[in-house]
Amino acid sequence: MTQASTDASTDASAPAPASAAVPTQPGRISGTVEYREGDGPMITIRHGAVGVQLTATDATLSWTDGETRGSAAMPINIFRNYVSLGAIKLDA
Repeated sequence: MTQASTDASTDASAPAPASAAVPTQPGRISGTVEYREGDGPMITIRHGAVGVQLTATDATLSWTDGETRGSAAMPINIFRNYVSLGAIKLDA
C-alpha cells in the first residue's frame, strides 16, 4: 500500500473510491445549504444533523425531519464550498 492510499484511508473527509462501499459520517447543517430536485426550484435543507456520504464525484446528505426522511446529492465541489463557508460541518 502506498503512503497516499494509507493517508486517504485514515482521513474521514477524503472521498471514498467509486468502487468501495461508501460509509456515512455524521455532520450538521449550520448555514444555508440548498439543492435542486431535477429542474425544480432550489430547496433549503433545514438546520440540524445530517448523514454525509462522499465519493470522488459527489456528496449525498440525508436527514430526518419528524417522520419525513430527506436526501440530496450534490457535486463534490459544491459540497466542499458549503464546508469551507461553514454551512456544513463534519463531526470528527
